[in-house]
Parts: sequence; C-alpha cells; structure tokens
Amino acid sequence: MIGIKSDQGNVRTLNEDYAEFYQDENYTICVVADGMGGHNAGEIASKTASKALIKYIRENMDFNLSKEVLIKSIKHANLKVYNLSHCSENYGGMGTTLVASLVTRDKTLVANIGDSACYAIKGKEIKKITKDHSLVQELLDSGSISPEQASNHPKKNVITRAVGTEEEVAIDVFEVNNKEYDYLLLCSDGLTNEVNLKEVLSINIEENQLQIICEKLVEEAKANGGRDNITVMLFGGGVQI
Repeated sequence: MIGIKSDQGNVRTLNEDYAEFYQDENYTICVVADGMGGHNAGEIASKTASKALIKYIRENMDFNLSKEVLIKSIKHANLKVYNLSHCSENYGGMGTTLVASLVTRDKTLVANIGDSACYAIKGKEIKKITKDHSLVQELLDSGSISPEQASNHPKKNVITRAVGTEEEVAIDVFEVNNKEYDYLLLCSDGLTNEVNLKEVLSINIEENQLQIICEKLVEEAKANGGRDNITVMLFGGGVQI
C-alpha cells in the first residue's frame, strides 16, 4: 500500500508539486517533484518529469541494471523538461526538484535532484537518505553555518541543481536494503520546512494507515504555516507478493 497527499498549502494559489507511483508484482516506482517557474510552468515541469521517468522505467526495466535504468530515466525526464522549456516563452527557465524510488524484492534505490528528499523510518528512528543540492547544504558541508542556523537560513530555498534547467544533470543515487526500514517517506520541502523530524516520527508512530499518516503530515505542515506546496508519499519496504 502507498499513501500519498499533495496540497497547495495556505499561501500559494497553485500547487506546483506533483507525485505519482506505479506498482506491479515485480517492482514499485515512486516520484515526488517540486516544480518552479513562472505562470504554470512549475506545475508543467514537475508533472512532465514524473510521468517521463515512470514511463521510461516501465518500458526499459532490467533487474540486472536497475541503477542504470533509474539514472537513465531521470536523464530522459531532464531532457523532456529542458526541451519543453525551449518551446514556449511561458515555459522558459522552468525546472523541478525530484526524488524517486525504485523498489524491488531485494533492494530499494533512491535518486534525488534538488531539495525534495527521502527519509527512512525504522521503529522509533528516522534518518535522511538523500542529500540536498542547495546553497544551505553547501554552507553546512563547509562548516560555515550550524544545523540550527541552516533551519532558519534566509536562502534556505536556493537550490543548486534541478531537473530541466540544463541539458545535462548530475544525479545522486542511494541504495537501501529493504530490511533496513519499515517505511520510506518521499516529500517536497514544503513538509520539512514546517514539520521537524521528531513531529514526523510521532505522527508515524501514532498511526498505522499510510494514507491517514500522509494526510496528518500535510495538516501539520499547514497548521505550522503552510507557506509552500506540500507533498508526501509513504510506502513500506520491499515489493509485496
């Protein structure tokens, strides 16, 4: 089962986030994207990238080369958005962050670009799997700021990498053993900017229905301000036979 919830939040008039999944008896693909751009370009970018990624994997899945297929699917999605952005002035400069997971019976692969993220939940512990491509993350890595300063940094939303803004994109991929987690959470930064990880974990412990958990996480983000679009997707480890 997969829980999924996306909301425009309290401030934005348009939801530029997009989330989609595909699941069969052999594998599961989950994607969350956070679009950016003028007019409705961000919405177009996130939806285009997500659908292109899933379609590519479904048409080219090879269990012996699953990491390569995931990387190629994102490169394919990147070109789709990049080429579309050059077809219309309204789409100029559009792009999207993206976090995607490809789950098989033996392992889970997670890829990200930008600051949409993946978290692994195991019992009463939660840890971040992905690493943001953002100005704040670079400042953290260099030791210029502390984690406390990072959480309220004025340039917190400046990303250094996105899908569709350049013809080529660098992709980070992480491998997770299915037994290492109970659930994976994919989300846009609209969740984590408003809800800290302790609060995320407490909601997951209190509830056992994935859809209800996702709805409660979005409600909490909106209660804490909801200044951005909010998207969450939650699913268990491994492919269920």
